[in-house]
Amino acid sequence: MASSIASANIAAQDFHYFLVLDFEATCIKNGMLAPQEIIEFPVLKVSGRTFEVESEFHTYVEPQVHEVGEFCTELTGITKEMVAGKPHLPDVLEMFHDWMQKEDLLSNETKSIFVTCGDWDLKTMLPGHCEYCKLPIKPYFNQWINIKKPFARVTGEYPKSMMAMLERLDLKHVGRHHSGLDDCKNIAKILKAIAERKFRFIPTGAKR
Repeated sequence: MASSIASANIAAQDFHYFLVLDFEATCIKNGMLAPQEIIEFPVLKVSGRTFEVESEFHTYVEPQVHEVGEFCTELTGITKEMVAGKPHLPDVLEMFHDWMQKEDLLSNETKSIFVTCGDWDLKTMLPGHCEYCKLPIKPYFNQWINIKKPFARVTGEYPKSMMAMLERLDLKHVGRHHSGLDDCKNIAKILKAIAERKFRFIPTGAKR
């Protein structure tokens, strides 16, 4: 077992840490960019014992092909000025790996897993952007928990969105919807609320 029980309401988990991740990417209205590029890369390190946030990785990412357009700014709040001069994806992935190492998440004794809202972030977005950049993907990105699936297990309802989950769990939304970092904070609240129902998390998605 990864850690001791934090309270009577939280079941012991198989993971020391849950890494809540929610990318934002270049986008256009009524269409799909090729390639689509990550422009915000946020991750929250959440304790598998207390389900509190212990650390944060966050950076904006400068796209190399398509600039951040008006529709993308309206949706995410990210402007082209906010990403200008920020690191490109290859450097961001190195920065993130260094953060993982600093946070002792790469130790053989530490078990962690990513948590996303849907499968898109790690099944589609990161592999697609890495393929375009001809970058290998670290093995730790190959498995994750789509928070919608545990939510469905404990409520009997498969949710349409993050906002629907917050409403169903009577949780207050914080920040701006489609801000990657704010979405991570709200997903972390959902994660904790599900854990408090004595739910034991297992992986729900994996790269094939």
